[in-house]
Amino acid sequence: MTNGVRHTPKVFSGNAHPALAREICESLGIPLGKARVGRFPDGEVRLQILENVRGADVFVIQPTCRPVNDNLVELLVMLDALSRASAYRITAVMPYYAYARQDRKDRPRVPISSKLVADLLTSAGADRVLALDLHAGQIQGFFDIPVDHLYATPVTVGYFRRLKLKNLVVVSPDTGGVERARAFAKKLKVPLAIIDKRREDVDVVEMFNVIGDVEDKTCLVVDDLIGTAGTLVKSAQALKEKGADRVYACCTHGVFADGAIKKICAAPLEQVVATNSIPLTPEAEQCGRIKVLSVGKLLADAIRSIHEETSVSKLFI
Repeated sequence: MTNGVRHTPKVFSGNAHPALAREICESLGIPLGKARVGRFPDGEVRLQILENVRGADVFVIQPTCRPVNDNLVELLVMLDALSRASAYRITAVMPYYAYARQDRKDRPRVPISSKLVADLLTSAGADRVLALDLHAGQIQGFFDIPVDHLYATPVTVGYFRRLKLKNLVVVSPDTGGVERARAFAKKLKVPLAIIDKRREDVDVVEMFNVIGDVEDKTCLVVDDLIGTAGTLVKSAQALKEKGADRVYACCTHGVFADGAIKKICAAPLEQVVATNSIPLTPEAEQCGRIKVLSVGKLLADAIRSIHEETSVSKLFI
C-alpha cells in the first residue's frame, strides 16, 4: 500500500445526487472534492477535476438514476479523468445501479445490459465498485474487479422496528424476491407471505394467489425498487382482498416512474418507505404517503471500511 492511500480519502460527485454526496462527506468529516461537471453546447459531458488526486484513494458518488444515460456517462467520464490524473485507487460508489433488471437473456435477441455497464465501468478506470441492493446479486459476477454489495436493511428494518406494528407479516411481491423478504422477516422476527404473480410483459403484471396467512394482519411488502408501482398496487389490492388490515411497502430505490405516485395515492397503502439512494421526484416529495430514509451514514461507513481495509460485511450482519 502506498502512502497516498493511507491519507484521508477523497470523495467526488457528479450531478446525479450531490445532496447524498455531501451527506456522506459530512459523515466522514471531509470536504466534497472539487470538480466541474457541465455540458458542451451539443450536450456532451464537460468535466475537470479541480484538485490534485495523484496517489489518492478516490470515491465517486453517482447513482445512475434519471436521466440514466446522462448520469452513467458522467460517471464514466469522471472515472476516466481520475484514472488519467493518477489516482491510486478509484471506487465507483453506485447507490443505484442502472440496467440491473437486464441481467440475463429471458427472450431471444435481447442484451445483457447490466454486464455491458460492468464492462464500461471497468474500462473507464474503476478499480472497485460499491453498490447498494443490486436488483440481482449475481451482477457482482459480471465484474472482474472487487464489488462490495451493501444492503439497506439496517436502515429500513430499524425504521419498522421503531414503528412497532402489531400482527405484522412481511410479504414478497413475487417469488423472485422471496430471499430478500425472508431476510427482512427474519430480522423483524415475523411471518412471511408470498404473492404468486405472472408478468405478461415488461410493465404488465397479472396477480394470482397470496401464499400465507394475511387475514387481519398488517402487511409489509418488501422489494428492491418501485418503478411504475404496478406490482406494488396490485399486491396491495390482492392482500386487502385476502383480508389484510393494513398494507405498508418498503423499497431501497424509489424510482417512481411517470404515473407511479398517482397509482400509490389511489392504492390501499398506509405508507411507502424508500431510501435516498436516488433523489425523489418533485411529485414524490409532495406525496404524503412517501417516507424517505437516509443511507448516507451506511455508505460513509462502507467507504471508511474500504479505505481502512477493514470488513464491510460487518455493516449488515
